[in-house]
Amino acid sequence: MDDARSENVLTMEGICGAFRINVQQKNAKQSNQLSSPKLDWVAEEVPIALVYNGISHVVMMASPKDLDHFAIGFSLSEGIITSPQEIRGIDSIVSCHGGIELHIELSGRRFAELKERRRSMAGRTGCGICGTEQLTEIFRPIAPLLFTQTFSLSCLDAALAELPRVQEIGALTGCTHAAGWIDPEGKLLGGCEDVGRHVALDKLLGMRSKTGWQQGAILVSSRASYEMVQKSAHCGVEILFAVSAATSLAIEVAQKCDLTLIGFSKPGRATVYTHPQRIVD
Repeated sequence: MDDARSENVLTMEGICGAFRINVQQKNAKQSNQLSSPKLDWVAEEVPIALVYNGISHVVMMASPKDLDHFAIGFSLSEGIITSPQEIRGIDSIVSCHGGIELHIELSGRRFAELKERRRSMAGRTGCGICGTEQLTEIFRPIAPLLFTQTFSLSCLDAALAELPRVQEIGALTGCTHAAGWIDPEGKLLGGCEDVGRHVALDKLLGMRSKTGWQQGAILVSSRASYEMVQKSAHCGVEILFAVSAATSLAIEVAQKCDLTLIGFSKPGRATVYTHPQRIVD
């Protein structure tokens, strides 16, 4: 993706190969040197519109990298597709307003289902998510997960130490969340970062669908909300580690869909909230 502000574009060698990232330099004053402003790196956050077969579906604020992974992961985690093969093509277009449009071409069947889903939502009334229909849509039914995965907590420290490797923007700015896929031995196979934790997770889910990773778990650098549990479970992920806390609703959803949810994942400690039978010493 071309960017006229070439002085703000860096090329880095990351865990998934060479890529371009967009960061900007802004004047900032440190608390101990208020009279002498210095340039500081900040992460870009831009509107990303997901457009399916020519129809705009949603706009998300995100980091402008790994957008193909984002398009696939979001489509999977939101139930728009069931496999990447149902996407015929993805094109990114920089808009005149500084945002990016992701044009996603769905198979005829999936696009027909998406249009029907949009029609069922069009006539709803109510404030925010107060109506019964809205709540039904938010808590999408998820088939109970199988119990095929296990993970030893003795391997968690290695995974935590590796997670910063996928945060090249974060290393410069301190401004991104990360989501990584770790194998049962705690090796980080790959990961994605974004200014939004949900977007980082969607990007990882898209990456996972293309690589075919099955054995292992997800590790996120943020807290775990019900949406992150729902997205993970919808893509068949059985184990989710969060560096920070889990919300009460995340725990309820994880319990119902048979996902193992672990919070406060730190070196030497972790809090297992649901389905501990997948966790071994």
